[in-house]
Order: sequence, then C-alpha cells, then structure tokens
Amino acid sequence: MNTIKKILGVAWIALGLVALFYLIRTASSEIARNPVSSTKLQWGIFIGIFIPIAFGLVLFGYYALKGEYGTGYDK
Repeated sequence: MNTIKKILGVAWIALGLVALFYLIRTASSEIARNPVSSTKLQWGIFIGIFIPIAFGLVLFGYYALKGEYGTGYDK
C-alpha cells in the first residue's frame, strides 16, 4: 500500500505541474490572439485562482511521496 501511495504522490505532483503549464500556455495563446483588457483580466483571474490549487496538488503529492498519510497502525 505504501508503494501505491508513493506512486500516486508522483502522479499528483506531475498532475499539478502539467495542469499549470497547460493553463499558462493556453492563457498566453488566448491573450496573444485577442489582446484586449477583458481577455487579460479573465485569464489573470483564472491563473490567480488555479495557482493555489496546483500548489495544493503538488504539496499533497509531496506528502504522499514522503509517506505522511499513514493510518497509524503501520508505524
């Protein structure tokens, strides 16, 4: 079970980083395509809200990778 937790920890870290990368890439292409202030504001809000979510995914994955999520019986 600990092996599965560690593998999923790596998956959570990768998911957070990849999602943030694609969000920023999409935002930059949308802003380049239509560079008006409403588009910049919209994507700025999207990125500003999603950065803490992505950070939480990475942090959750880090703790899962370290094995911090134990039941207490396996110590």
